[in-house]
Amino acid sequence: MKKKYTFIFTILLLFPFACQTTKPITNKEEDVFQKINTEVLANSKAYSTLGEASKTIGHRLTGSENGKKAEQYAYDLLKSYGFDVRFHEFEVEAWARNTVSLQISSLDKNEFVSLPTATLAHSPVKSEVTAEIINVGNGLAEDFEAKSAEVKGKIALFYIGIWEESGAKYNLHRSEKTALAIQHGAVGVIAINQPAGRILLTGTASVTGKLNPIPAVSITKEDGLALIERLKTEKVKAIIKMTNKSEVIKARNVIATLKGTDLPNEKIIIGGHLDSWDLSTGAIDNGIGSFAVLDIARTFKALKLKTKRTIEFVMFMGEEQGLLGSRALVEDYIKNNTIEQVKYMVNLDATGNPSGVNSAGAPQAEAFFKKIGEKIKAIDSTYTNTFSSRAGLHSDHQPFMIEGVPVLSPSGRLDPVVFRCYHADCDAFNLINEKHIRNSVRFVSMILYDLANAETLPVKRMDSETTKQFLIDNGLKTPLKIAGDWKWGD
Repeated sequence: MKKKYTFIFTILLLFPFACQTTKPITNKEEDVFQKINTEVLANSKAYSTLGEASKTIGHRLTGSENGKKAEQYAYDLLKSYGFDVRFHEFEVEAWARNTVSLQISSLDKNEFVSLPTATLAHSPVKSEVTAEIINVGNGLAEDFEAKSAEVKGKIALFYIGIWEESGAKYNLHRSEKTALAIQHGAVGVIAINQPAGRILLTGTASVTGKLNPIPAVSITKEDGLALIERLKTEKVKAIIKMTNKSEVIKARNVIATLKGTDLPNEKIIIGGHLDSWDLSTGAIDNGIGSFAVLDIARTFKALKLKTKRTIEFVMFMGEEQGLLGSRALVEDYIKNNTIEQVKYMVNLDATGNPSGVNSAGAPQAEAFFKKIGEKIKAIDSTYTNTFSSRAGLHSDHQPFMIEGVPVLSPSGRLDPVVFRCYHADCDAFNLINEKHIRNSVRFVSMILYDLANAETLPVKRMDSETTKQFLIDNGLKTPLKIAGDWKWGD
């Protein structure tokens, strides 16, 4: 998963179900919420199906045989729940790692030491680079500007996060930092991972989902800190060698449709990316989101729920390699003149155990979602009904948001230890908390039901000029320009 939102994580003391506070049912909506609650607590399949897929399929890398198996698994599962399901096929340049090595030495010597490393997508198919390492700190635009003359022809070293002592007020995605390195003439990139514990990061370093012209690798935080200290007293060079695979193949989003009763041409999209990286099973990123969506779909069918608006449950592929599946779907909506029908996009990406919602860049939606939250809280007091309106990038909501579609995501409270394994070889099913994924299904099902049945939606789709200003106001113009996704030309 590309890192897309700023999440606030708290350690939650989960109350047993016996301690949940319940108020009397006072209206039809609360009655539906109670039915959803009862159904999911008794019959949720999110945990078991994710466990089965993790065991029988493994990773779900787009373009791989495992990726194809995951697409078919989701299709068959939704069919078994009674849905009309379709594949949405698109072409993708599928990238996969092969071999990699990273060696460092003093600049004036050839006494090389190997460091553990992982290739970042979409590095070249074949590359061998030997050059001096230049530390560019956080890898932000100002960091590269300050060392532009030094970086040219060198290997840029930067931190994935923000060094606390730097005082920087914002961060960029690893792909945007790599794009800046390329712009400033670097011949390679070494990215330092954030969490301690000698964990290697994978993920894409390409803003376009296409091959970069230079190799990019990650190293552990411990090795990164040691290398930074060494660079304070001597010049250091590195040799990066790698081979990778890249070929154009066809991948498939999986879409199940629940037809609306009164407003069938108005669509609410709820989705999560099914694909993962190949170092592990991707149970958290994004099994916990995509398999929750699959079980939300099951819940609607099991209860024979009807909604005024059409709901499309979407399993996106290619997210990790550049939002490829969601970009392709939005492009088709535009091409077919149906983008106007998409009234909301709800995205579940590596989030679980919700406490509330994030309505991206739309504080005016607070009253609407707070009202829903109070009904949820009356059923289960562990739902604290928080609301935020941060707007971010780098997940499947992005192509929709650029077209002015309002986007929503649950605000998760997963255990902080889970995110040490983000895009790493430890992202496995043993990290999944059954209660947390079940809570996602319960609470998001309730929110989705009321959203799809609302008399008036809390936020309307924006026209092009309003969208442009919205993105500027939320500080997204610069990263979108770096990525080549700024479509307004100025």
